[in-house]
Amino acid sequence: MTDTVSGPLPPTSLEEPVERIGVIGCGLMGSGIAEVSALAGCQVTVVASRPASAERGRDRITASLDRGVRKGRLSREQRDAALRRLAFTTDLDDLRDRQLVVESIREHEQEKLELFAALDRVVKDPAAILATNTSSLPISRIGRATTRPGQVIGTHFFSPVPAMPLVELISSLDTEETVHEQARRFAEDVLGKQVIRSGDRSGFVINALLIPYLLSAVRMVESGFATPEVIDRGMVLGCSHPLGPLKLADLVGLDTVVDVATALYQEFKEPLYAPPPLLMRMVETGRHGRKSGQGFYAYDT
Repeated sequence: MTDTVSGPLPPTSLEEPVERIGVIGCGLMGSGIAEVSALAGCQVTVVASRPASAERGRDRITASLDRGVRKGRLSREQRDAALRRLAFTTDLDDLRDRQLVVESIREHEQEKLELFAALDRVVKDPAAILATNTSSLPISRIGRATTRPGQVIGTHFFSPVPAMPLVELISSLDTEETVHEQARRFAEDVLGKQVIRSGDRSGFVINALLIPYLLSAVRMVESGFATPEVIDRGMVLGCSHPLGPLKLADLVGLDTVVDVATALYQEFKEPLYAPPPLLMRMVETGRHGRKSGQGFYAYDT
């Protein structure tokens, strides 16, 4: 549990460095965001839904840092310092003094809306940035769940967060330009990421292009035209992609692909965004890809 903060908090200014970070969710994405923030020198409070989830998140981050030490990317001192900057809790109130909170729960709109309404009550600094790591949902709808939509922004990280250099920043029509600038400086100057700016529509830049490609590969398997192995080998060798579309879908998580595709279809009503029945059945039966041990390929868990 983090230390309790009492009394009013001074508002964060644009010039003040962002050092107190909150991360909600400690699955693959949330733990990755927490890890890179702690390595960058930030004090990070991670909120999990249950104590067991917090423990798994701590173990995941520790294992990732240990790999960095073994591979020579980190020193033992950097690893230990990052772990000291991390605190885990199940109490949302422990985020009350944060300058930036990044939500990274599952891609479910109603859950995100309820969470941001709660964050609006909890986080005391009126200038604090409330960020969502959504990969598909419009930022304007999430911002309108709060009384401060100008402080809400999309920060779309990519998995695995420690290795992937990109962050998509998405401002809604309500997001203040100073908030976008502060979020950009945090992502670039503190975390060392590269930033692209996207307009506020479902899928943003990357997933609006990526998801139809992944779904086309699924439909090719579904029709019996080609196997996952043939499709992936063809795209790697023929198009110089580092990973074929079915292995990439497994890595992203087939449940996440369905969630993003559904959000895109709801917004645009384009058939190319509709998740194919094969993909729906796989997710319904627990075949979520690499994280579950079974997707279009089998994995050791």
